[in-house]
Amino acid sequence: MSVRKTILITTAVAALAAAYAVIPRQADLRSFDPPEMARLETAMWRDYYDKRYAALFYHLYASTRTQFGFSPFRSLHIALSAAEAARTFQPTRSRRDADAALPALVAYYADFAPAAPAAFDVSEVARLELDWWQARREAVSANDYGLTIARVAALTYGKSADDSGIRQFGVIRAQAMAYRDARGEGITEADWGAIETQLVGAYRSLKMSVAR
Repeated sequence: MSVRKTILITTAVAALAAAYAVIPRQADLRSFDPPEMARLETAMWRDYYDKRYAALFYHLYASTRTQFGFSPFRSLHIALSAAEAARTFQPTRSRRDADAALPALVAYYADFAPAAPAAFDVSEVARLELDWWQARREAVSANDYGLTIARVAALTYGKSADDSGIRQFGVIRAQAMAYRDARGEGITEADWGAIETQLVGAYRSLKMSVAR
């Protein structure tokens, strides 16, 4: 094969790969599969607590790409924003310090917004997200910060925070987090399995609610 032909083929392949990565997809935040979403979120929690940020980025990318249908390029940007928010928040010890994670959360939700069923205030949702992250560190009960999680979901999906499925999603997800926090350094594989089971229930409640 001539050098010229090799260059043409290489250029064509690169162009096709770039087009595949950036062509917009019909992303939809309602398209997730509850068991798979629970599996990926459990993996992300493990990555976060073990400070495996590369693995966290990978699982974030996989969730946005496979569960919501974003393009590879957009999934990459969303995953980078989410991983940056988590990495920035983790070492903070006060609400003032935690605010450093807010710009990354705003960028994260701004990328999500086009795939939402209805328009929402990106800054408000990002602030609520950060609020419940911090609430977990302030001895707030899981049932209470679970309602904040529900508010985030309600705004994101254009639903009422009083919707039973949305509320159940937020509370069960918070209870799964509280279960993990209670185990601390002694958490076992069986515990992680129990957490994943809880998250399956949470995401099934959300799916039933947003599909209506």
